[in-house]
Amino acid sequence: ISISGHRLTSSSGKWGLIPFLVALSIVAGITGPSGAGSTLDAIKARGVIKCGVSPVHSQHKSVTLQYRSGLDRLTCHALAAAVLGDREKIEFVPVSAKLRFKGLQNKSYDVLIRGTTWTLKRDTALGLHFAGVNLYDGQGFIARSDLAINEITEVKGGTICVETNTTSLANIEDFIAQHGLDIQLIRFQSFKEAKAAFFSGRCNLYSADRATLAAVRLTTAPRPDDFVVLPDIISKEPLGPVVRDDDTDWFRITKWVLNALIETEEKNITSKNVGQMLNSGNPSIRRLLGAKPGIGKPLGLDDQWVRRVVTQVGNYGEIYAVTMGHKSKMALPRGLNALWKDGGLMYAPPLR
Repeated sequence: ISISGHRLTSSSGKWGLIPFLVALSIVAGITGPSGAGSTLDAIKARGVIKCGVSPVHSQHKSVTLQYRSGLDRLTCHALAAAVLGDREKIEFVPVSAKLRFKGLQNKSYDVLIRGTTWTLKRDTALGLHFAGVNLYDGQGFIARSDLAINEITEVKGGTICVETNTTSLANIEDFIAQHGLDIQLIRFQSFKEAKAAFFSGRCNLYSADRATLAAVRLTTAPRPDDFVVLPDIISKEPLGPVVRDDDTDWFRITKWVLNALIETEEKNITSKNVGQMLNSGNPSIRRLLGAKPGIGKPLGLDDQWVRRVVTQVGNYGEIYAVTMGHKSKMALPRGLNALWKDGGLMYAPPLR
């Protein structure tokens, strides 16, 4: 009998049923995937979740609640509230675009939530799983207002700053080739270098996800009114949490915490009314918040995990509002990030 390349034999050359099953279980334990729940066990023993995030190049901590990085970090806080009971039990690990996947593969952090686009290659070739989408974005361009450019195809003989090791570079290369544009790309190894080069005048335009462009216009431009984000959108950029594919339990926890943020918004459960909602006449709301049992056991959590998430962090709409929406300096409309019933793409499978 050969199992995973190993031949099992006995002194008599024959195996009885019981010895064979024992050998089978041993070999399966050796050659199979890592133990279920290993990431969760490590997190509980450590007492914090390690979350890979974008570096914040600012002296002001409040800037993390003014753009996409804030939305990512609050998603990390939601995981901590669900798993460890306290949103502050987080260790943020700043990581560059170039090293973000290697850091996750090497277990430098438990989850990567860093404006990372879900693509076929990333989902199949890196040993990673995308746990969902926390922001639907698209690649665009920012330019100086005095160039009087209305769209990217009007640029003749210009230059565009772009970061390497991102989908942005491949997207703009395809776009230039498709439209036969006379544009030169100037590549940079980091986000910090690319945006600094643009605002110093080295490039005519800068290309990245539109949420990022809106953020840097407010936080980096010497005079925001001197710059404009063009209406062009040249790609789909579904951004979301990423985990290793060697732990199905942790993947499910990450996925369903994200879904809970969306579901609580749809059910109008907020950080302010969550206590009242415990007595709702809707059984699905009571079950969601743990007033009825069942929501925790499938994930290895207690039944109050969703209640903690919305109490300590808020629902998806509340998070979007303070980081990118009407309660932030960016004031970006929800657009594709609205709930499905409001014309957007945000939709959670049933939490039951």
